[in-house]
Amino acid sequence: MTLGCARNEVDSEELAARLEAGGWELAGDEDGAADVVLVNTCGFIQAAKQESIDELLGAAESGAAVVAAGCLAERYGAGLADALPEAQVLSFDDYAGIAGRLDAILAGERWPAHQPRDRRRLLPVSPAGRPGAAAGYVPGHGGGRGGSAGVAPGHPADRIADLPDGVAPASGPSVLRRRLGDGVVAPLKIASGCDRRCSFCAIPAYRGAFISRSPDDLVAEAGWLAAHGARELLLVSENSTSYGKDLGDLRLLEALLPRLAAVPGVRRVRVSYLQPAEVRPGLIEVMTSTPGVAPYFDLSFQHASGRVLRAMRRFGDADRFLGLIEQIRRLAPEAGIRSNFIVGFPGETQADTAELERFLASARLDAIGIFGYSDEDGTEAAGLTGQLDAAEIAERVEYFAGLADELMDQRAADRVGEIHDVLIEDGADGEAGGDGSTRRYGGRTACQAPEVDGATQVSSARRLGVGDLVRVRVSGSEGVDLVAHLMDEDQRRRPGQPEAVD
Repeated sequence: MTLGCARNEVDSEELAARLEAGGWELAGDEDGAADVVLVNTCGFIQAAKQESIDELLGAAESGAAVVAAGCLAERYGAGLADALPEAQVLSFDDYAGIAGRLDAILAGERWPAHQPRDRRRLLPVSPAGRPGAAAGYVPGHGGGRGGSAGVAPGHPADRIADLPDGVAPASGPSVLRRRLGDGVVAPLKIASGCDRRCSFCAIPAYRGAFISRSPDDLVAEAGWLAAHGARELLLVSENSTSYGKDLGDLRLLEALLPRLAAVPGVRRVRVSYLQPAEVRPGLIEVMTSTPGVAPYFDLSFQHASGRVLRAMRRFGDADRFLGLIEQIRRLAPEAGIRSNFIVGFPGETQADTAELERFLASARLDAIGIFGYSDEDGTEAAGLTGQLDAAEIAERVEYFAGLADELMDQRAADRVGEIHDVLIEDGADGEAGGDGSTRRYGGRTACQAPEVDGATQVSSARRLGVGDLVRVRVSGSEGVDLVAHLMDEDQRRRPGQPEAVD
């Protein structure tokens, strides 16, 4: 069971490959009760932690052995094991030997839970010193031409042969992986960890310092994913704009994107988790001009008040962010832009919220996530003065969430008349008849990311297949979702170009 972000999905698929290679069989609903339930937990914010705990407790009711892995398990270790005796707790460092761990647990052993540690200290402070340095185990980096990240070639973590069909091979540049779904979108982890020190975020402490995967490994895995049905690659990390800095090339993402887009079978490459302060003009140019790369900018603004952003140990303000958005839209007016924002941060004033509101009204973002601040163990922000009470934070969340809904609906309505390429993800709803009636298909444009953004309903008189990339004209909107119809060949224009008006 996978909770949390797309990065966790990649980690779960590595665990699945290692388990299957170690003799374990994945149980579906039709297979009856499982012997072990492995929950890949999320430990990001309080709501995610509670969801993870609820899933672990629910799994225990099945009578199966329950194992907690993932971020919550790594972050709290033995403390979680003591508080939740229903589950056994594993560390990231247990992933390389996961099959053996589950063998022991099924045999009745109580696996000793780890003591949490700051994983940033496992790598050199200087990014240049990280390649080849021991780092414990880095989930999602298994295999590879030079061994797993932090694991020497020849280590058992890097030796798995005779993997079943549908599992990435151990030879050549690859990551150990077994697809757990058959959708046309697949996450591809390009890096792990983070070197930033945002005052509200605990992720770097349990995910570690930033470390990139090699471009050759990523291209090889992209080819494997395409061979197993993936048509869109969602590039994930804690901070994609830092990709390559530990490999000696801060512009490496700009070189990687065209290579991934050229992989046979891949129709679209989408980048997520961009830090606004690190977005370079050259990266904007590549993302807006490279065929097959979505002009989609997942920008982590977090707020728009310069004063609050400084307290968050971040950079920028409303005007700088609006300038960045203008740079993007100057090159690609149709570009999709989304961001998340924290309200109720310690010391946030009415003037700060007014600045955030001004920014949101001007930015015309496609997708907006609003989150209420909550203290996180071990973070600097938890000790700041000016803490707001829970009722005030909830009131601010409610107001800005309502504003966000209005602004996103308006942005979708503004796209009526535009021309876009849609990746078809769902089969036809209804059958076309001889009278020219149409089928309806579900998909997404380049300005709509999977899971977190809106979708597009496409009407077509001809049959389309899941995984097809088709050009459409947007004819309407329903909230954040778009309604479109398939274009004839002689009507096609550049994606994003609006329909001509007489």
